[in-house]
Amino acid sequence: MKRVIFKIIDNLENYLCQFLLVTFVVLLFVQIVLRNLFADSLAWGDELATYAFVWFAYLGAVYAAKLSAHNRVTFQFKFLPKAVERYCALLTDIIWLGFNGVFIYLSYDFVFNKMNLFWKSQTLGVPMKYFYLILPIAFVAMSIRIIQNNYLRFVKKVDPVDPESQQLEELKRPGGEPTRPVDGEER
Repeated sequence: MKRVIFKIIDNLENYLCQFLLVTFVVLLFVQIVLRNLFADSLAWGDELATYAFVWFAYLGAVYAAKLSAHNRVTFQFKFLPKAVERYCALLTDIIWLGFNGVFIYLSYDFVFNKMNLFWKSQTLGVPMKYFYLILPIAFVAMSIRIIQNNYLRFVKKVDPVDPESQQLEELKRPGGEPTRPVDGEER
């Protein structure tokens, strides 16, 4: 039971992203069908789809941080010793955490101190505070994932590799077949 709970927590961003993407796509599909076939639409459909997409984008960034899959310029590090490459990556992650810390502070201040509780979404009537709450949540979660990756890299000596890089390396091997399943894929 404990293992299942940890698996759900470890993949929470993935599950939420899948749910939000399905919600977004279904809402837009329903809106298109209603507009084209019935000359009508859901008044709140476009707004909810927009907020689902925004939440999806921020949680997708968190998930990319978990997979160590954010775009980075690393070509110049290939000419340096491996240890220097690793510590330069750590330095960039520390800078990234600093940026996240500033953004967490500013977004928290905006959502909880500067945003008026009476600001509501136009068609849903929900306080805007709940939609903007993704900002501090995403940057806190992204910071946790960055720290988690560095813990794996420097303490556990496990190098988190982004799935695309892993697949490219496996395709370069003779035969081009993956040696182990990619995240979420079963054999």
